[in-house]
Amino acid sequence: MTITTSTHLNFRGTARQALEFYASVFGGDVTVATYGDFGMPAGVPGADKVVFGQIVSATGIRLMAYDIPGQDESDAAATAGSTRRENGTTITDRSFFQSLQAGSLDELAGYWTALAEGAEVIESLAASAWSAGFGMLTDRFGVTWVLDVAA
Repeated sequence: MTITTSTHLNFRGTARQALEFYASVFGGDVTVATYGDFGMPAGVPGADKVVFGQIVSATGIRLMAYDIPGQDESDAAATAGSTRRENGTTITDRSFFQSLQAGSLDELAGYWTALAEGAEVIESLAASAWSAGFGMLTDRFGVTWVLDVAA
């Protein structure tokens, strides 16, 4: 038996843009189906929003995304919560972080640079006590990423 898990991200009207951004960061193909594709009449608000979306990359990255019905807010960070560092401690009201581990600092740095575009950097990418590279940021779509080099 084979089991696969995938992160399923919920957005407030920006799932398509998020998937396209993540595909530009990680590679892979974007698949999107809208509420309209599943029968919502054209012209009804939200018919163009994502009911099912995903990217799958050759490197193993798999993310799914969805637009919450009736929600359309451009300030994703305001609705997703916040995360910050204080005195060496992470302070957050988010229910999850998305973790990304790479095999080398060079590989990780490429992902970091791409995800950091338009992001709020919580902790800059640098060597840590447990990793050759560790960093944390909240991307422009409100997803907090924890990136590190696998030990």
